[in-house]
This record gives sequence, structure tokens and C-alpha cells, in this order.
Amino acid sequence: MARIRRRTAAAPTTALVALATLFAVLSGPGAAAAPTAPPPPAPGAPGVPRAPAPQNELVPGVHPGPYQPWQLDTPDQVLAPQVYTPSAAEDAVEPPSPAEGSDALIEYVPLSEAVAREAGVTACSRQAGPHQRQVERWLRLKVDGKQSAADCRAVRAFQSKQGIRPDIGFAGPVTWGRMRLLSAAKAPNAAGRCPVRAGRVACVDLRRQLVWVQKGKRVVFGPVPVRSGKAGYRTRTGWFKVYWKHKNHWSTLYNTPMPYSQFFSGGQAFHAIYGSVYSPPGSRGCVNMRLADARTLWSRLYTGDRVYVWGRKPGT
Repeated sequence: MARIRRRTAAAPTTALVALATLFAVLSGPGAAAAPTAPPPPAPGAPGVPRAPAPQNELVPGVHPGPYQPWQLDTPDQVLAPQVYTPSAAEDAVEPPSPAEGSDALIEYVPLSEAVAREAGVTACSRQAGPHQRQVERWLRLKVDGKQSAADCRAVRAFQSKQGIRPDIGFAGPVTWGRMRLLSAAKAPNAAGRCPVRAGRVACVDLRRQLVWVQKGKRVVFGPVPVRSGKAGYRTRTGWFKVYWKHKNHWSTLYNTPMPYSQFFSGGQAFHAIYGSVYSPPGSRGCVNMRLADARTLWSRLYTGDRVYVWGRKPGT
């Protein structure tokens, strides 16, 4: 495995917000295995008060289960990895498949909605989601940013048809992301934002959180949904080239797998994650992909191919 030219630090723990008493805290990549003092009692343990969860926090509407880690972050190393030529035997090893359902279309909803869903309540959401206006406009509803019974019915119908759970009519990031993908499916470069070249160009649209590959005007891959860098770790924009491909890359800094990595700017790379590409807030600069999409992109891009990144991820 490659080693990053940077001091290895213990990985910061990322935890999914506790969903009342129904949800266990899911932690991100663990710290190094050096002996440490026993951890302090967790909030909510006997005698320890539980900190109230933020009411505006969005959480997965369906509990992912103990074997489906919902990573809220994946790393980007500022320094480029130590490049070497992987052997044929190493490249013959395919990264493991994700746990079943780990990249399912699970909408991120308010904590109260998730708790109600787990309790078997399937009532329509009365709350306006963070993408209420965009979803209303896409569905050709009255655009006022307010949730109505008619809005909820229309959003639920879309969610049910697309397999988005829970289909309670909440206009969250997964619902809006799916709409963006469907709108771009036939002509992702209709606005001409990605320059057309004779050779292959991997186009990274940060505003719409989409990636595709075009050769000339012909799209040869995608578009597919991705997750780029969050605020403070934005994916760099401009022209780049794929300079190294490493199928089974492992981040030594965060002790995290980065399957099908294709590096194009320092430590920033296209790579798969074992979780949802819609999960907030974003990566630390890398362009995260579903494993199946990253595997296909691996066969569509070659060392030296161009990458063009533009726009700005909403919220950054």
C-alpha cells in the first residue's frame, strides 16, 4: 500500500447523531491502536447526562444497521502520495464490495422525522426541507418554499418511484440530488461549462455534484452523483491531469480505504466510499463516488487524461 509523505495522526472520530434511544452512535475511522486511557463514559450512560441533539440536524431517515458504516467524511491528503507502479498481482485484487444497502437512497431528514419513522409512523412530513424551493420548481409546483399537503403528496410520489426512503415528502439532499441527476442524464454538458477537447476529459461539476467523461462532444461515462470537498476543504478547481491510479489505495493518515483512487491534484482523487455520496457535509477535497461508479470510471480514464473542475459546492 502507498504511504503518504505526512505525519500519520490519529483519525478524528466522526459520529452519527444518536437517534433518541433507537440509534447507536456510529463512529468513523478509529485512532491508532496505541494503549490509551479508558474513554470517559458516553453521554446517556447511567449517571451521565445526555447532550440534547440539535433540532436542525439532518440524519439518515432509516437506520443503516451495524454493518453499514455511514461515513460523514473521507480524507484528502494535501501532499501527493508516494507514487509507484503497482504490480500486476496487486492490481488483480479487486476492492471488496460494499455492504448491502450501504449506498441506498436514504434521505436525510430531521431527527424527529427519523425517530417517528423508526417508530412506525409514516405520516407526511410537515416540514419544509433545505431544498424545498428547488424540489417545488422541479416538480412544477407553486414555488414558495413552504411545505403543503399537495407538495408532500407530489414529493412522496417522486420518492416512491425513485426508491428513496423514507418517502415522507421531505425535500432533502437525496431527493434534490436525484432530481439533478435525472435532469442531466441526457445532456450533462448542455450549458457548455466543460470544455470540449479531442481527447478524454473528466468533467467535475461542483455545483450540481456530478461527474461525467466526454471525448469530444460524446459522453462516454456518466453523469453520476459525487460528493466533493466540504467547507474549508473544497475540491480545487481548474485543469488537472490524472497522474496516478491506485486501485487498492489506503490512507495512512486516516486509516481509511480509498478504492479505485485516481489522483489528479496533490492528494485529491476520484475514489469510492463505502457509504452514501449524499451524506453531509462532504469530503476533505476528494471526489467521492459510489463503488460501482468508481470501478467503471477506473476503466474509462487513463494516466495523463485531463480533468476539469469548476463551480462551487452549495454550502461551501
